[in-house]
Amino acid sequence: MNLNIDNYSVMRSLNSVPSIIKTDNDAKLKEQTDKFEAFFIKKILDVSTKSENTLFPKSAGEDIYKSMYNDTMSNKLSGHFGFSELLFNYLKHRG
Repeated sequence: MNLNIDNYSVMRSLNSVPSIIKTDNDAKLKEQTDKFEAFFIKKILDVSTKSENTLFPKSAGEDIYKSMYNDTMSNKLSGHFGFSELLFNYLKHRG
């Protein structure tokens, strides 16, 4: 499995997401739902970078570099896939 990620396009599209935050409590809830979404994104990235054809060459620190890359990407991408917004709206209207 070959995973090609266009980081520039992903980061550029993040700026076009509308804000749904109105209060301080909403901001805290949104932060938590974004973290929850980041967890799922990281799991997807972990699985997708396990193949033999990885983004990083084989080296002593390969696992560390993969983990750092996946952590960074999942945190940057969270809140923009829709799952966080769906969860945010559900929890906001329930509470």
